[in-house]
Amino acid sequence: MSADIPSQRRKSIDDAEWQTRVDLAACYRLIALLGLDDMIYNHISARVPGKQDEFLINPYGLLFEEITASSLVKINLQGEKLEQSPYDVNVAGFVIHGAIHAARHDAMCVLHTHSDASTAVSTQQNGLLPLSQFAMRFYRRQAFHDYEGVAIDMDEQSRLVSDLGECPVMLMRNHGVLVLGRTPGEAFMLLYYFERAARIQLDIQATSVTAGAMVLPSPAVCEKAALQFWEQQGDILINGEREWPALLRKLERDCPDYHH
Repeated sequence: MSADIPSQRRKSIDDAEWQTRVDLAACYRLIALLGLDDMIYNHISARVPGKQDEFLINPYGLLFEEITASSLVKINLQGEKLEQSPYDVNVAGFVIHGAIHAARHDAMCVLHTHSDASTAVSTQQNGLLPLSQFAMRFYRRQAFHDYEGVAIDMDEQSRLVSDLGECPVMLMRNHGVLVLGRTPGEAFMLLYYFERAARIQLDIQATSVTAGAMVLPSPAVCEKAALQFWEQQGDILINGEREWPALLRKLERDCPDYHH
């Protein structure tokens, strides 16, 4: 089945939704370029502008590197398709994303991957440790959700929401990571920083250095650094705000069909 959805769809979509589609397709392509995808699995969703109960998600069966703005599927919080598409929607996709979009109206974009380092860290009791500057933005801002099997049971939704609370990122134990963003750009950059921090943590632990020998900043300094990121102190901007235009230029060079 071709991944090419007729471009005539653009004519029936308003500008705000189309821009969201373009940014979400870009997010999928960037995840693929970094090798953080999992073939046709995993999912990134974005709320349709002006709609609390509609969001866009990947067509089940396409690789992240194939996804385009027009191929994204619009569904409601129950996973029902709201427009014609030859593709299905991953059940786990709407179980997880429907729950988060319904509960967290600040979450315009919800990103879930099985990226290697983040999944490995999800199995550790304390999750991501403040061992690098990459990790500081997540200090005391990571949630945990215990593994319950493949996320296809609707009754897991309430526990996902409860465990997430107000955090921007949640480690799904033995499974992967869930990241929330006010834009696809923010969600992508948060995943990028989390994965970098997780890799550094695993590298440190692989050297067989005991926990007592590792140098961790004091809790006060960790919180100071976290606030610098989240309060955009100095010249710090919202995650993705400065990086996103450069990343889109990269996509224009490497895979310009993403916005079709």
